[in-house]
Amino acid sequence: MPALDHLASLFYEDLAELGTFEEVLAEAVPQPYRRLLAHHEHMTVSVEKYHGCPVDVEVVTAKQSGDYYSRKIILHRQSDRRVVLFGIPRLNLRLVDDDVRREILSENKPLGRVLIDHNVLREVQLASLYRVTPGPALSQLFALAQPLATYGRTAFIYCDGYPAVELLEIVAPEPHASS
Repeated sequence: MPALDHLASLFYEDLAELGTFEEVLAEAVPQPYRRLLAHHEHMTVSVEKYHGCPVDVEVVTAKQSGDYYSRKIILHRQSDRRVVLFGIPRLNLRLVDDDVRREILSENKPLGRVLIDHNVLREVQLASLYRVTPGPALSQLFALAQPLATYGRTAFIYCDGYPAVELLEIVAPEPHASS
């Protein structure tokens, strides 16, 4: 199972910098967060469907250690550049072919979009759902004046039957929650 602490520790010394996480059941996740997170689809597809427009990736920072490539990202709506998602994917580069690897490392597209565009046989497996109170780092990435509760998940993406990607994904708080 993808470990929340492990994924966060790739870029944060203390999980509290990112936020406070409370594991919850799908039934305890309110809409629209449940629709956005409690499924076995790519978040790229979910947020594009929900927001009604494509999203762009911004790689905040990335690192590679041997065959593993990790990045801290935010997804922006193309329509108005609003941040809609924060994520930390950790990918085993040995489990994707050279063209897919090159496109991922170019950091120009969301990971889910790259896998879809290359028709990689993939299965997204939801691991855990979390109620998240953003800490200083996440509040800054979401441009929050004050921490507003939101929700996130950990998941795996299996590529051609192998667990290739571990994910931490946190949806930006909805605008009505910030008023």
